[in-house]
Amino acid sequence: METPQSPFSILGRLADSASGLLDKFSLPAGLVQELQRRVVLLLNHVVMQEPEAQQRLVRQKGRVVLAQWRQFDMRLQITPAGLFDLADAAGTPDLLITIDQTSPLDLAKTAIQGDKPAVRIEGDVQLAAEINWMADHLRWDIEEDLARLVGDVPAHTLARVGRGVADAARSVIGKVVPGADAAGTPKQGGGQ
Repeated sequence: METPQSPFSILGRLADSASGLLDKFSLPAGLVQELQRRVVLLLNHVVMQEPEAQQRLVRQKGRVVLAQWRQFDMRLQITPAGLFDLADAAGTPDLLITIDQTSPLDLAKTAIQGDKPAVRIEGDVQLAAEINWMADHLRWDIEEDLARLVGDVPAHTLARVGRGVADAARSVIGKVVPGADAAGTPKQGGGQ
């Protein structure tokens, strides 16, 4: 008698298949540039909510960071105002950040668990330290932004629902990821 397969293993295989298609698929250049502009707007919105982040970036003005994942890349230049802008493709970046996780599903699991993905960093050490500080300390306060649009009570309700969905996703990941607890956190040590 054949053992039924877990729906999670099926999802994993589907994600791996989609991952192969991702390598063959390319978006139109205009769409990529528009998506990158939107990412820059979001990054700057988050940076502007933390004055120390802007001060740290001002010290790095003119520097270029190249972030890569699979065949996708994005060049960001730090402005004199301590914000980001898209950089020209010419020239050598001051800092190269390559996300090592190639599977979109693994990357999503890492993000849902609240962890940083595995990355390889090459280039300027001080700039890398500033970017790492931002990754550790900056958080987008979605609830506050929603409150400006829809009011405090609906924003709080939506945020509570979002946290519930995230907690449920972490619980599911805890069952899917070998060696993870119910919160989706990898277990330490080798004991049973």
